Amino acid sequence: MTRAADHPVDPLFVDRWSPRSFTGEAVPETVLKSAFEAARWAPSAQNAQPWRFLVTQRGDAWWDTYLGFLMPRNRLWAAQASALVLILSRRSVERRGEIVENTSHRFDAGAAWANFAHQALLLGWHTHGIGGFDRGSARARLAIPDDFAIEAIIALGRRGDLHELDPEFHSTEAPNGRRPLDEFVFSGTLDVPAFTDGRNAA
Repeated sequence: MTRAADHPVDPLFVDRWSPRSFTGEAVPETVLKSAFEAARWAPSAQNAQPWRFLVTQRGDAWWDTYLGFLMPRNRLWAAQASALVLILSRRSVERRGEIVENTSHRFDAGAAWANFAHQALLLGWHTHGIGGFDRGSARARLAIPDDFAIEAIIALGRRGDLHELDPEFHSTEAPNGRRPLDEFVFSGTLDVPAFTDGRNAA
């Protein structure tokens, strides 16, 4: 499908989508550093910066281990990615000398991931977030402390041709749409749409 915004936004936000077909080519270190630098500048509550990224690149010592965490169906396509990035978020934060719960750790890590994905796209690389993987195995194998929530694995790569993708996924290898504003932006309570103009009228 062809994506079109209902209201003016930078094309970056419409152009970002999550393909499954990747070329498998090596990702330059400069690309990784730029994407992680963008993540670094994401907003976070009281500047806690709770996100952590564990990265493996195709062919390195951890690649097969990370692939092994994925559910078999996800492994079919993610094996062609250039890098896999495991996102963690720290549940606690030090404030005034005391360790306390960080109630926004997942919200903040999500902001960092969005920055990462958009910067990667600006450099010609695509990302695909993966929720289907064995978090217990990842925690045990990578010795991840309990204070860190395991959020997602991100596949990063250059977009490949359809013939490089397992046929099972061909029918879904296209950008999808989004809900209109009147389905998720409300005025005061969940029963009153915030906007009543144009195609987002109630």
